[in-house]
Amino acid sequence: MMKVLLAGYNVDYDWIRELRDKSGLKQDITPETLSAAYARISRSPKSVDQLRVDARAEVEKARRSNRNIVFAMGHSSVAEHAVFNIDVIGVSRLLVEEIEKFRLCSYTEKSQRYVLFDRDFVVPEEIAGAKMKEIFVETVRLQNDFYHDLYQRLRPRVFEQNPELAENPANRLLLEGWAKEDARYAIALATQTQLGMTINARNLELMLRRLASLPLAEAQLFSGKLYDATREIAPSLIRYTRATEYDRLTRPRLRARAETLLAEEPAKAGREKISDVRLVSATSGADRQAAAALLFASSGRSYGQCLSRAARLNERELKGLLRTVFENMQPYDAALRELENIDLQYELVVSASCFAQLKRHRMATVIAQDYDPRLGVTVPPSVRAAGLQKDFMAVMRATERAQDRIRHKLPSAPPYLLTNAHRRRVLMKFNARELYHLSRLRADAHAQWDIRNLSEKMLRQARRLMPLTLMMACGKDGFAALHQKTFSGK
Repeated sequence: MMKVLLAGYNVDYDWIRELRDKSGLKQDITPETLSAAYARISRSPKSVDQLRVDARAEVEKARRSNRNIVFAMGHSSVAEHAVFNIDVIGVSRLLVEEIEKFRLCSYTEKSQRYVLFDRDFVVPEEIAGAKMKEIFVETVRLQNDFYHDLYQRLRPRVFEQNPELAENPANRLLLEGWAKEDARYAIALATQTQLGMTINARNLELMLRRLASLPLAEAQLFSGKLYDATREIAPSLIRYTRATEYDRLTRPRLRARAETLLAEEPAKAGREKISDVRLVSATSGADRQAAAALLFASSGRSYGQCLSRAARLNERELKGLLRTVFENMQPYDAALRELENIDLQYELVVSASCFAQLKRHRMATVIAQDYDPRLGVTVPPSVRAAGLQKDFMAVMRATERAQDRIRHKLPSAPPYLLTNAHRRRVLMKFNARELYHLSRLRADAHAQWDIRNLSEKMLRQARRLMPLTLMMACGKDGFAALHQKTFSGK
């Protein structure tokens, strides 16, 4: 007889502590018992709910079992059953980029699109130690003053330019948000923020180790505090937390080798002009490759036979096959997994503000260079329209002068002082299924303008190479019209 039992769910830790204190329970309350119970499923004749009872009754035995299975036997996936919810408060936007590199975690961050940030910021230990704190603080205060002034000047313009929305008081926060999201381009990566993070024990251990290996003092401090917050809860699942030579040395040594190997390559002087979106590679014959994967998944034939048949499909047959994939799709439906066989690789030049959103697409491969003032800055269109570009650029130049002074004294200084407008190069690889997901969210009218412009350019370039595979790739707001246009004639 089928049974589906609720084994547990995340509960606020303060509540757990209060219930434990009131009950007088001496035994540890820990997610390790779930890991231990689930680890025993493969070798025990007992039902899994009974295994959970056994694990709760003997926590220390469960912990010994976890240590043996996870570390001695190497079955690390067992640690994924233990999940933590973590409040992260008072960290810089720069550190958040490092925290959110870990794919298999969930993050919800305080948004600079919706919240007017105060003047709280991180003063990096590296810069304070180099006696550069005064110029750092002075520059961040300049940025913050301009940010608040910019918001006050953009806000009435947003209301004036959207009179129909402004008539309804319910739209006030929406319109104010548009002003906030453009004003934020003036504030630094040192700006303090907060986030909620959900992470399993396996990824927690990896995060502790990787962040401890970074040269960023704030990352090392965060790693230590994260370990302190969790080590008593699940000690049997978290062991290798110290920085390793692999994590600590590989990147710096690669940088040194890259510098040597590229020394003869002429660098372009001044601010380099480069397209913000360039599709550098894609699966050859993508529509027919997609067709081959679809034929394979829908038949009993070998992949070689399916590939051969896909190559011989006439245009009507090829289009008919791909139309079958999308005819009954709704905007909330994920594209079929077969489209993961189609790859696209882009070189992008994006602002920090845009990257903050782009990095959330963690299933894509995202390789980012350091922020580079030589790539210029992204100026919000509203700032140009309001005639404030000159003031905006004056703040950017003051920022870059201060950053140059700091780097002259401290060449390895992290880019805390650079702003959300500053840019970096990103190499990003998607499959076509992921590009559908990105387009639904980011090519939509509700998306922020910077990432929406980027996503629309990415789609345009990709569609030239694979028009059938991407026939329904668009934002949610445009899906109904595109579906009607594509399938009304049949």
